[in-house]
Amino acid sequence: MKLAWLALAGLATACSPPKPAVASACTAIEFEGARFTDCRADPAHDRIALVIDPQRRTLAALAQSLGPAVDKVRFAMNGGMYDDKGLAIGLAISQARRLHALNRRRGAGNFHLLPNGVFSVEADGWHVRTTDAFAALPGLLPELATQSGPMLVIAGRLHPAIAPDGDSLYVRNAVGIDRAGNVHFVISNEAVSFGKLVRLFRDRLGCADALFLDGSVSALWDPASDRLDSTVPLGPLLLVERR
Repeated sequence: MKLAWLALAGLATACSPPKPAVASACTAIEFEGARFTDCRADPAHDRIALVIDPQRRTLAALAQSLGPAVDKVRFAMNGGMYDDKGLAIGLAISQARRLHALNRRRGAGNFHLLPNGVFSVEADGWHVRTTDAFAALPGLLPELATQSGPMLVIAGRLHPAIAPDGDSLYVRNAVGIDRAGNVHFVISNEAVSFGKLVRLFRDRLGCADALFLDGSVSALWDPASDRLDSTVPLGPLLLVERR
């Protein structure tokens, strides 16, 4: 993960693409006095792509590259931790092609605050699992996968190593799946603790499993509301479109 300065959230660039004819999938919510944006995806009606491209390391560059296809975009968000070149440091699978192997090494930083986990798109749906649970499925090759960490919620339980409200405060983003099968991609609109983000997913959104995607560089593109966050160059990007 790269810790870097984050430009003001919601800043739209002068080269923003035209607004698509798609209703916003993102809703402003409040939880424990903090503001968040919750972008919902429905696997039955939406599709998702993992973009890892040295020429498209910002959401603005991604938006400009799509041309007329921008009309199908619901939202996009940074989707996992990366190295200095913007390449994934954990499992990365795009269009059923493995770009980086599963990373089960121990180390420092959020990614290695075990258990970490994998968000994946498979034939039977979209999933959030711990890395160990994913590794226990031999021969599995999803259409899409991105590994990050730490897990926030694991089978309804809070990550045991995350403090209720630590003094590490950043804009953060994460993904979880609720009981109805809706996939929630959430970004905080202000600096928050890990603990508050964890409780949001379990107690407000009802997600039995949720995975941290990144912090301090977290960014969202929501074309329908003219939001296009400006950041330093990112790594993996998750692009959600209507089918």
